Amino acid sequence: MSSRSLPPFDPADPLGLDDLLSTEELAVRDTVRAWAADRVLPHVAEWYERGELPGIRDLARELGRVGALGMSLEGYGCAGASAVQYGLACLELEAADSGIRSLVSVQGSLAMYAIHRFGTEEQKQRWLPGMAAGETIGCFGLTEPDVGSDPAAMRTRARRAGADWVLNGRKMWITNGSVAGVAVVWAGTEDGIRGFVVPTDAPGFSAPEITHKWSLRASVTSELVLDDVRLPADAVLPGATGLRGPLSCLSHARYGIVWGSMGAARSSFHAALDYAGSREQFGRPIAGFQLTQAKLADMALELHKGVLLAHHLGRRMDAGTLRPEQISFGKLNNVREAIEICRTSRTILGANGISLEYPVMRHATNLESVLTYEGTVEMHQLVLGKALTGVDAFR
Repeated sequence: MSSRSLPPFDPADPLGLDDLLSTEELAVRDTVRAWAADRVLPHVAEWYERGELPGIRDLARELGRVGALGMSLEGYGCAGASAVQYGLACLELEAADSGIRSLVSVQGSLAMYAIHRFGTEEQKQRWLPGMAAGETIGCFGLTEPDVGSDPAAMRTRARRAGADWVLNGRKMWITNGSVAGVAVVWAGTEDGIRGFVVPTDAPGFSAPEITHKWSLRASVTSELVLDDVRLPADAVLPGATGLRGPLSCLSHARYGIVWGSMGAARSSFHAALDYAGSREQFGRPIAGFQLTQAKLADMALELHKGVLLAHHLGRRMDAGTLRPEQISFGKLNNVREAIEICRTSRTILGANGISLEYPVMRHATNLESVLTYEGTVEMHQLVLGKALTGVDAFR
């Protein structure tokens, strides 16, 4: 083939991965990218510096209007998008900020997904349309102050009181908690772990916001406090008993992280590439030095391999063949590589890399949280280790 017939090399898409996307998938990506560029990027550095996400309810409604909430769910006002479309949206949202992607992920992949998959028709009709529109914000209560990677050891309990349930306990590090209208809370019962749909205006429920964070600062993070919260019998999610319920929700959220982390990496890489072309030292742009080019080449390799991995997992999810171990593969690799891309990008920017005028340090600190939530590095290594060897090393 003559080189004259080849398409030009595109530094933004060096592998030509856009060729793998349909017209509809590209349209979804471009819609979310344009929304983030308009509503998040001009303000997110200030939000991060202030440690708050002002106007979160307005943002949620706008995200509902673009179809980003409960995006891959069917019915009840949800978009019914493909897994790849949802993944592309996560990538674009996290390219703006991990906190925005977390808002969408917790709303759709955790709270809405739990109700959609395990709830009654009445629960779905009551909650999902408002959540899909962003009129009601949801949160997901699993992690506790003393219980993280071992949710079976949770201390939150639900006991029968006549026909009602009474919940007592604490949940920690809950995204959206202080602004949520509904919480999906997991608690131990005499029949095992069960999920409960908890209106946040129920007496005994409170959600104090967690402050003094150095990561996910443009995000609402809370504790959930349940002191004798009395719920009717129909508050329980009937389709989930045991850990399979919450863990399946986490798998859905982890899939979004596989894509989203590559958005943070892409933003940092492009900042470093642009900076290297304009920053001059020793009489020429630093992009012309071999060590800088080596860094850029290595970052581009890991970035686009990660996007290709996410795309592959998305196609498997759409085909119904994606296994939880494969999601662990993607989450472990992509978040770990995204952090390394951010750190290497920071070295190219030098001292400017720590300034909020550039997105690099903001993404790097956010990814420290992403590395931990929805399964730590160690947990995903053990998931893969068990799958590869057949030996369970968790206990």
